[in-house]
Amino acid sequence: MTPMTPFAALHHGAAPLLLPNAWDHASAAALVARGFPAVGTTSLGVAAAAGLPDGDSATREETLRLALVLGSGPGLLSVDAEDGYSDDPEEVAAFARQLAAVGAVGVNLEDRLGDPVRHAAKIAAVKAAVPGLFVNARTDTHWLGDGGEDPRRRLDAYQEAGADGVFVPGLTGDREIEALVKDLDVPLNVLHSPAGPGVPRLAELGVRRVSLGSLLYRVALGAALDAADGIAAGRAPSGTVPTYGEVDALARRDPLRHC
Repeated sequence: MTPMTPFAALHHGAAPLLLPNAWDHASAAALVARGFPAVGTTSLGVAAAAGLPDGDSATREETLRLALVLGSGPGLLSVDAEDGYSDDPEEVAAFARQLAAVGAVGVNLEDRLGDPVRHAAKIAAVKAAVPGLFVNARTDTHWLGDGGEDPRRRLDAYQEAGADGVFVPGLTGDREIEALVKDLDVPLNVLHSPAGPGVPRLAELGVRRVSLGSLLYRVALGAALDAADGIAAGRAPSGTVPTYGEVDALARRDPLRHC
């Protein structure tokens, strides 16, 4: 396991780490300015902004470019690297080394319900190459699957390979979450769901990290569409609307810094 770096320590505080996910410089800077100590990236937001499909290992360069932009400011950066953009563990490790070099302190790697042995090999290769990088190992049993596969076999393999945390997006049931926490030796990360438990309840169940995934990006797009429709109908935009100067100021400072 990773030594207790500042980012790792955030998974062992009094409350779960609420990790908002940014898709560009302005969104990351705004979240850090609001007081979030760490920010993740969202693969959907990065892919959509570049006009590329999500989940097809098509955004390697865009992800690295964003990490380069975000990796030197006053917060902590964890990067959603999909499946590592390769089936070759050494290539995944080389990419992780690049992320760490530009300031990332964490990486999220998803198994896409593929061979757990191969995914464990990727995790082990990353930990060997960059021991201080927090590896959050994601299994898609509840995201791409129907939830019928027990995630424990996969998570056990990923823990054994050196994962610092594990992530089960789509997991929302109180009993299943609580039972899984009891079986794990590393922090459990879940994806916030409007239909699932809130952060206070997830804390009671033992969850140590709550990610927002693409939610903020989708909310932002929805708000933009609502504003455009409202203006066309003669209504003023509702909700919080940053001023031009406030947004311009975000672009003039580095949002994140490797600590």
